[in-house]
Amino acid sequence: MIRPAADPILQDRLDAARSQARQPLSREEVAQIVSTVVASMGGDVTQHDIKLYGELEGLARFIHNAKKEIAALQPSDIHAEHIPRATDELDAVVGATEDATNRIMDACDQLMGMAGDVTPEVSSKMMDITTGIYEACNFQDITGQRITKVVKALKHIEAKVEAMLVAFGEDVQRRHPDGPPAADTPAGGASDDDFLLHGPQLPGRAIDQDEIDRLLASFD
Repeated sequence: MIRPAADPILQDRLDAARSQARQPLSREEVAQIVSTVVASMGGDVTQHDIKLYGELEGLARFIHNAKKEIAALQPSDIHAEHIPRATDELDAVVGATEDATNRIMDACDQLMGMAGDVTPEVSSKMMDITTGIYEACNFQDITGQRITKVVKALKHIEAKVEAMLVAFGEDVQRRHPDGPPAADTPAGGASDDDFLLHGPQLPGRAIDQDEIDRLLASFD
């Protein structure tokens, strides 16, 4: 066990060091103070122990700094806002792509049905063009599969972030209390979403067409 240092010689040296704080200690003076500290411990601590304590102190400092950096990243926002929002957007992309592909293929079916109403030469060209459109629509399956993989990867990251929040929850929460998530606003001012006033919106978030009709009717 380590005994508290109560050596009067050590205390005198520390007092002298404090009184001369403006003057840097020489290497010999530092070594002598350290030797006195080690000697005051009665031989209970070896040089190996001192090295081990230094490593543990460095590890504790690293963990403390890592917690501060993790808190600065606002991982609760990543878990609660950004990743769910990204997965919703990707799911909407898959749904919109599938819907558009189905409508294209329905139009191709109508063209195929009209092929008998034109000359054989035109009918042959229509069949070739329609077949090319059918083949091009295969992109939807491939794109959907890739986006699904991305969504699974994001959900895996979300689970890891949640586990990290559980591990560092108290310290991170103290540095990042509950509140509205930070907006991704560039230095120039408005965010990118502010410029998408007429862009695509997720289902349930878009303005209802009936509301638009009522607004237009109010101007009559």
